[in-house]
Amino acid sequence: MAGRWIEQWDPEDETFWQTKGERIARRNLLFSVLSEHIGFSIWSLWSVMVLFMGPEYGVDPAGKFFLIATATVVGAVIRVPYTFAVARFGGRNWTVFSALLLLLPTGAAYAVMEPGTSYGTFIAVAALTGVGGGNFASSMTNINAFFPLRKKGWALGLNAGGGNIGVPVIQLVALLIIGTAGAAHPRLVLGIYMPLIVVAAVCAALWMDNLAPVKNDTGAAKDAAKEGHTWIMAFLYIGTFGSFIGYSFAFGLVLQTQFGRTPLQAASLTFIGPLLGSLIRPLGGALADRFGGARITLWNFAGMAAATGVVVAASVQESLGVFLVGFIALFVLSGLGNGSTYKMIPGIFQNKALAMGMTGETAAAYGRRLSGASMGLIGAVGAVGGLAINLAFRQSFQTAGTGTAAFVAFLAFYAVCSALTWAVYLRRRAVVPARTADTATEPEPEYARV
Repeated sequence: MAGRWIEQWDPEDETFWQTKGERIARRNLLFSVLSEHIGFSIWSLWSVMVLFMGPEYGVDPAGKFFLIATATVVGAVIRVPYTFAVARFGGRNWTVFSALLLLLPTGAAYAVMEPGTSYGTFIAVAALTGVGGGNFASSMTNINAFFPLRKKGWALGLNAGGGNIGVPVIQLVALLIIGTAGAAHPRLVLGIYMPLIVVAAVCAALWMDNLAPVKNDTGAAKDAAKEGHTWIMAFLYIGTFGSFIGYSFAFGLVLQTQFGRTPLQAASLTFIGPLLGSLIRPLGGALADRFGGARITLWNFAGMAAATGVVVAASVQESLGVFLVGFIALFVLSGLGNGSTYKMIPGIFQNKALAMGMTGETAAAYGRRLSGASMGLIGAVGAVGGLAINLAFRQSFQTAGTGTAAFVAFLAFYAVCSALTWAVYLRRRAVVPARTADTATEPEPEYARV
């Protein structure tokens, strides 16, 4: 896959960006969104497959939550190698390959989705869908390289939001199938997605590019792993993206198990939260571009804690209406926080470079180097939050029959995330880094101590 290679790329050069860089970057962004969108749909496949699994399948609610959790954890782990695949093979080439790879889990699900299949087989096929989760890491790393720092919040937010929206779209497809053909026809969902996977791969092959200047830097990966900010941001990303993907996968099953909804009733509500959370992610990035990622993230976590309090009260009172209001608010806020946290990553490392005395392109190159290397780690750890949410639900329903205990734990976690964001990125600094005439116009570093 020799592909199309661009030998020189400097998005921070305003002349280059205006004359041809922006046009190329936007084209690659468009088809990156398409491929990542299909990847997210396949990753979240089992969030809808479980809605088709009636009593004849012999799988209880705890077993269904574990199927979803299996897909989640594989998708989280595989994000690390996917991050480095872009530099090794080229962003365009890897997008084509990773898109075609989605045919494997989709075809396997088509083969086994019927009563009588063993639970172990379902677990193995659910694990295969994790490759769709890896698409996010390679796509974000690729798009990060195409755009200048001042545009990254918007571009990364749009790329991720367009991918995230694959979750509600496949849920809408499932709703259509259940509402027309009935819950006995899960293979229709899979039959719809197989040709879409091929379309995404063909579009990437025809209209995306590889960036020759993007090279794997094992030293950068090691430096990112040693950098405390990488792990702090990974922890915060558990609270935002981990919540989004965990709730997206579990929402329909929670409605069925706790509120006794039928598959059709659950499917008619499941897509709303992920849809709103996906649509608002670019706004989170844009707000972070304007007001600062840490400020938006702090208030976002406070809002998530408040929404979780509403969900806990509704769960105790068994009020479906109030529960839906609180849960959908959680989706919206998690999507907003996804955009703001990812905007923080390149800003943190470039501002660290400024504090170290670097200026201009030197500081920008340092920021790109570490932020690109850290994104895979942050994305992988953040996705593990989805696993934690599904395991928490599984345990809560097993022991108490409701998800109330799990939501109480989530509330406490959001409070910790709020405190951490304030303490590390917003509180008054004990030592303000020296600022020279060359850096006097640069933004205030978005970190406390390095």
